[in-house]
Amino acid sequence: MPLAVCATPIGNLEDVTLRVLAELRDADVVLCEDTRHTRTLLQRHGIDARVLSYHEHNEAARTAELLPRLEAGERMALVTDAGLPGVSDPDAGVAVTVLPGPSAVETALVASGLVGDRYQFLGFLPRGKKDWEELAGAAWPSVAFESAQRLPATLRSLAEHDPAREVAVCRELTKKFEEVARGTAEDLAARFAEPPKGEIALVIGPAREPRTVGEDVALAAVAELVEAGVPRRRAAELVSRVSGIPRNRLYRGSL
Repeated sequence: MPLAVCATPIGNLEDVTLRVLAELRDADVVLCEDTRHTRTLLQRHGIDARVLSYHEHNEAARTAELLPRLEAGERMALVTDAGLPGVSDPDAGVAVTVLPGPSAVETALVASGLVGDRYQFLGFLPRGKKDWEELAGAAWPSVAFESAQRLPATLRSLAEHDPAREVAVCRELTKKFEEVARGTAEDLAARFAEPPKGEIALVIGPAREPRTVGEDVALAAVAELVEAGVPRRRAAELVSRVSGIPRNRLYRGSL
């Protein structure tokens, strides 16, 4: 098992798994984003391991350096500062195994109370108006990361598009000052008018009236109504009501 991708705690250092700890102890080298951050975890669990920085700024050079060592049988563990790292080149001919563990995405989803049969992870939230309109029709919960500084603006923007949308702001998950605030987008926009402290995971509930038809079908319906003499804006409004697709998006798409 030359390369082990290891999930590390998202906050509380006690959340690491026994299997990950064993791998970190046995590794010839631990590859990490921030050596100081990873040493804190290692020291907490009494592990004296050699650490080496591996991040987006040195990834190419480090990969070229480390691949021959992996191919020679050296044992390596890959971690990020929190959560589960990704491997950009899993087809380099090196055996890779994944050791699962804490996830801010699933933790936030369960804590939000908005769990469904399906959800989508957005990474960081969209910034454009068009993206918000697409999100407005989602029939399942959406999970995203957001910076504390941007949270007030994000909630205001969401409240403008869908004030009654159910939302949960999950702050400092698994840490001492963990907070999960639930409510409508409008309520939470008022509550978080100023940036809070800490790391934020945002869970946006499903649309109350999710889309029931595809956008191509909806646009075709708008075109038929316009051809029949219905004003374009009125046609877009009518089709929006039954499709769940934002009126403005249908209007622009039909031009």
